[in-house]
Amino acid sequence: MSPRTVDWLPEPADADAPRTDGLRERKKRLLRQQLSDTATEMFVERGFDNVRITEIAEACGVSEKTVYNYFPTKESLILDRWQSTPTALLRGLADPAVTPIEAALRVLDSELTSWTSWFARHPDPSEASARVRRFADLIQATPSLRAYERDMTDQLVAQAAQVLAARVGMDPEDPEPQMAAGALLELWRVQGRSLRRHLDATSTSAQIYTLVSSDVQRAARLLTHRLASFDTLKRRPPTLRRSVPTAPHIPKRSSRT
Repeated sequence: MSPRTVDWLPEPADADAPRTDGLRERKKRLLRQQLSDTATEMFVERGFDNVRITEIAEACGVSEKTVYNYFPTKESLILDRWQSTPTALLRGLADPAVTPIEAALRVLDSELTSWTSWFARHPDPSEASARVRRFADLIQATPSLRAYERDMTDQLVAQAAQVLAARVGMDPEDPEPQMAAGALLELWRVQGRSLRRHLDATSTSAQIYTLVSSDVQRAARLLTHRLASFDTLKRRPPTLRRSVPTAPHIPKRSSRT
């Protein structure tokens, strides 16, 4: 069983991290990756809605139930590839020695480095560019994939807001951590759009890295001033709401007999 049936998407950002799991866990991890890789290849070639889960299971030599044991939905088969992003980002945001913007930029740079390294190793840049564009087109052309992607982003914003709130002793529902988390996650959208914009068969991996990094840094500079002071925030008592005045209670006079 090949762990990389599709080689045109970069490895997750933490793929090179040392593994401490046993043989059984390693087999499960490889099967999970094979399912995702095989599904991605079939979706890109035939369209997301034209591929059934049973076909993916058959191609991998497993049952349909096994596929659902690893991936709860059809959409997660193709979009689960970036599952390392939440882990790395939340770990970075929880580090008090690193500002939130620095934590996000480190994860973004790691992912971009992984992608450009894959691009540099590919023997045919033109084919590599075409495959990546077909993948991006598939996402944009499939409403359920776009909805799933938005849902994953919303979940990550909520998780990031919790971590950011804990840094300054605020409630995750307070506006400051909510706004900060949303702004940080927008940097991933910037990087994705920049990558597609600068992806060209005539561009080298180094050129793509430089151009995309520049775009991300430009976007980050807009956030730096506000987010750099995030850790100076402290929990503030809630503003007391002014109650609607009511007529004073006037006791009734007792009648004299």
